[in-house]
Amino acid sequence: MSLKNILIYIVFVALCNNVLGQTMKGISYFDLKDVRLLPSIFKHAEQADLHYLLEMDPDRLLSPFLREAGLTPIKESYGNWENTGLDGHIGGHYISALSLMYAATGDARIKQRLDYMLTALQRCQEANGDGYIGGVPGGRAMWDEIRAGNIKAGTFSLNGKWVPLYNIHKTYAGLRDAYVLTGDERAKAMLIRMAEWADTLVKQLSDAQLQDMLRSEHGGLNEVFADVAAITQNPAYLQLARRFSHQAILESLIQQTDKLTGLHANTQIPKILGFKRIADLAEDTVWAEASRFFWNNVVRQRSISIGGNSVSEHFNPVDDFSKMIHSIEGPETCNTYNMLRLTKMLYQTDPQTDYMDYYERGLFNHILSTQHPEHGGLVYFTQIRPGHYRVYSRPHTSMWCCVGSGMENHAKYGEMIYAYRRDELFVNLFIPSRVNWSEQQVEVIQDNNFPSEASTKLTIEPKKPTSFTLHIRKPSWLAGTPVVRINGRIAELTNDGANYLSIYRRWKRGDVVEVGLPMDIRTEQLPDGSNYYSILYGPIVLGARIDTADLSGLRADDSRMGHVAKGRQIPLKDLPILVSDPNDIPKRIRAVPSKPLHFTLTGLQQKGAAIQLELEPFYQIHDARYILYWPQATEKQVQEMQNKMAEEEKERLALAAVTIDKVVCGEQQPESDHFIQEENSNAGTFEDTRWREASGWFRYTMRKLPHADQWLYVRYLAEDSSRQTEVRVNGIAIGVLPSTGEKQPPKTIRLRLPHQVREADRIEVQINGVPPATSHKILEIRTISG
Repeated sequence: MSLKNILIYIVFVALCNNVLGQTMKGISYFDLKDVRLLPSIFKHAEQADLHYLLEMDPDRLLSPFLREAGLTPIKESYGNWENTGLDGHIGGHYISALSLMYAATGDARIKQRLDYMLTALQRCQEANGDGYIGGVPGGRAMWDEIRAGNIKAGTFSLNGKWVPLYNIHKTYAGLRDAYVLTGDERAKAMLIRMAEWADTLVKQLSDAQLQDMLRSEHGGLNEVFADVAAITQNPAYLQLARRFSHQAILESLIQQTDKLTGLHANTQIPKILGFKRIADLAEDTVWAEASRFFWNNVVRQRSISIGGNSVSEHFNPVDDFSKMIHSIEGPETCNTYNMLRLTKMLYQTDPQTDYMDYYERGLFNHILSTQHPEHGGLVYFTQIRPGHYRVYSRPHTSMWCCVGSGMENHAKYGEMIYAYRRDELFVNLFIPSRVNWSEQQVEVIQDNNFPSEASTKLTIEPKKPTSFTLHIRKPSWLAGTPVVRINGRIAELTNDGANYLSIYRRWKRGDVVEVGLPMDIRTEQLPDGSNYYSILYGPIVLGARIDTADLSGLRADDSRMGHVAKGRQIPLKDLPILVSDPNDIPKRIRAVPSKPLHFTLTGLQQKGAAIQLELEPFYQIHDARYILYWPQATEKQVQEMQNKMAEEEKERLALAAVTIDKVVCGEQQPESDHFIQEENSNAGTFEDTRWREASGWFRYTMRKLPHADQWLYVRYLAEDSSRQTEVRVNGIAIGVLPSTGEKQPPKTIRLRLPHQVREADRIEVQINGVPPATSHKILEIRTISG
């Protein structure tokens, strides 16, 4: 090794040790094994998740990995996403979830399950012979194409496969978590071998070829390779992490330019996790600032009161949240899962309570709400469309991405409650728990009934009297001055700053710190300033149940779109409107006696009649239609608002009522759920509108009803240049799209389905560009009843 490389290695090792341990400015987190939840809503969620994990069949999750390694599976693979192209991705998440759950609980059944999974994956790696582990169907041939530089990348596909890089990222992350969280040396060795495989895979690719490949969704591969660099203290893996960093998104963030509108949200967020991890290891302030800019943009301009973001998985315009109000595909759980992971990274190196305010918001109001408290089912979309509802997964039918991240979410509630720095202990979340601070030989027990009661109690249990500073977070939602008592007496604070209540003293066994955390009702408007308001009590977002009728698909089946709540959409004009000046909304809310966190909301009008509804924490609302954001108007505005709602929704709801199936073109999940095939096609966005065009063709498998008279509905952009499009169903040409040569607003056409497909319940719909022309930009295709 040259002297230069030796010096680089020495510097890198020092950086790794600095970031992995304590930094002068930052803080350290406790291992999950050092934090145990005490009885609370979070402990209940943890236990429900534990049972969900044990309910799943490891042999069915392992089936894709064994199949692709040329080994005989013990059982057939799960269905749903697990046998239609994304085979194996839940297996990776499952290993992460098991690792988190074992660290959080020490449950021997979970460790046994984890060992079983790792043993099987080790067999797969040995059978593959080159370090690879994966369930991507036909993946070996595809990786050979990539290695040879034959790259055909689209946003949601790579060489004809459904986001294979994203898929294998889950395996990488699972192995990393098994090592970091449980100390499994076998997982470490497997992770390093798989990282070596990736390095060999792309070694002969130019940077331009690699960046072309990264147009396909790839999860947080750059973060994992940075983690491998820290684990091995080998800077070569940090270089690999940089090569796997998507420059197209990074450069705009470095320039602090917002180009997020219209992008698939959870394709981007994991990339930023990698940027931040690389920045921490390399002390790269430019990449760190780019990560911070992204967080500020998403949290402050694109997130709603529960901490979630996106509509139909994509970032909507910061000045127009109307799609979120109208859509039945609201904020995605995976997005908040990853935003909380980014928040954790940012807080560690810059412990500002703004980060903790957001983390608490997302945890209590979105993450906690996405698990059914009885059967443990997990939620994909949390709609904010008033009057709609959510769908819950089942362990053996639902293999969505949000099931994968969801299994992890409820196993790691202890990760951010506490933090420390030398002789300072930070209490950041008010969740009943105990923490073992081994460096100071202190145990701290936090007991409360928060948020039902606006206080928390900390019992300090040092092995012997010891001095340290206790920092108790001052959340932004405080409605008054917090009162701190030590052993029943008002405490003298070392510092009562904007961020923390700080107490330095010599602590003895049994010292008790009690903190009052005054809360009150407040409102938050949608970020675009439109007249929709969310109601909060302290950090808790309140909602109202309005009905339990027509909850079609409440517990999901194994269909590709089973995660979407497809029941009837209630017209917005028929739902309650909050008639009040915005500033007076809190005055219309009264606490319900003897029901903590329940309130009566008056000032509502529904179909001309005055009504009232009961508010409760949104995380308690399940198996019901609900309102989370309230349309608001003054007395003079009510009729005008209802008329506007009716006009805006008239055509859309009428179309929804006759729709059998629907594909939004250029949008990942609808296209993958309809088994897109294509040749020489291209997807893109114009502002917040997604489309797909083709000089060749693209094709979807769509549902129809047998026997009935039905039509194909196509929505497309009229262009200012000549375009020619042929529409085929099951190979039969059924029409062409008019091309005027003039730029016009989006147009629609209805084409009758041919009688030859009358008996079928599924059809192949193909859009052809007519040579030498390119097809129109197709926005949406539906099958509709006559």
